[in-house]
Amino acid sequence: MTEVKTTWRDLTYGRAGDVDLLARCYTSEKSIGEGIVMIHGGAWTANDRTTPWVVCEALARKGMTVLSLDFRCGPDHSHPSATADISAGMRFLRTHADDFDISGANIGMIGSSSGGHLALLAGLLPDIPEHSTTDVKIADDDFKTLANVTAAPAYLIALWPVSNPLYRYNYAKRVNREELVAAHDGYFRSEAAMVNASVQRVLSETTNLKPPPTLVIQPGEDANVPEPMTLDLLRMLQACDAELTYRYMPGLPHAFAYEPSFDTDRCADYVWTFIRERFSALR
Repeated sequence: MTEVKTTWRDLTYGRAGDVDLLARCYTSEKSIGEGIVMIHGGAWTANDRTTPWVVCEALARKGMTVLSLDFRCGPDHSHPSATADISAGMRFLRTHADDFDISGANIGMIGSSSGGHLALLAGLLPDIPEHSTTDVKIADDDFKTLANVTAAPAYLIALWPVSNPLYRYNYAKRVNREELVAAHDGYFRSEAAMVNASVQRVLSETTNLKPPPTLVIQPGEDANVPEPMTLDLLRMLQACDAELTYRYMPGLPHAFAYEPSFDTDRCADYVWTFIRERFSALR
């Protein structure tokens, strides 16, 4: 079988104050006319658009246009700067759907670890004022907030998400993970902000919330994302009548899919199967 080759290019998708926001766009000659926004992990304080390249390339080989975002992280920036930028990335891809030759209606969102948390938070509350402050690139040096363009994803994919920041903050303190404690403090600045950013809080307190179809993947040996936190997320999604798919991958560590491996291929296959099912449901 001939390997489908992927290509990428960097582009500017938004602007926050004097910060131009970059994205890496992955494509291949095998286009199916569908797009997805990728949110990298890194405890809200590290990594960039290049980090999740393995899964980005896997989805591009399937024919998807993948927009992997940079966004404002701690400690230089604080909550909710990242989710405002991510929502702008969704608005950018939707606004320029014809330029990318994709469906503007079917755009999904995927994130891992803290990126899984940010994808869920931005995807569940796409158009609130706090998520509508980052300017979207319209054309050369033409940027507008585009709050009238929805940032709602057609589906959500959360890979080992840090869904409840305060829960993980207390866990990190308990197991002496000082680097994780510092990362939480660097982005959220307070426990009140961690509570505000909790996906479980959003699911329990938001009136008439209807989550989009959601895939959650949890590695069995994840020392960064406690399994009880993920199981609580699943219960909350079910309570909101979400169309929910859960994949448990025993024996694997946190962020394993950032490197090529047999198990990364399995994870990418789970992601692709979930996405492919969405196409028939959305058309």
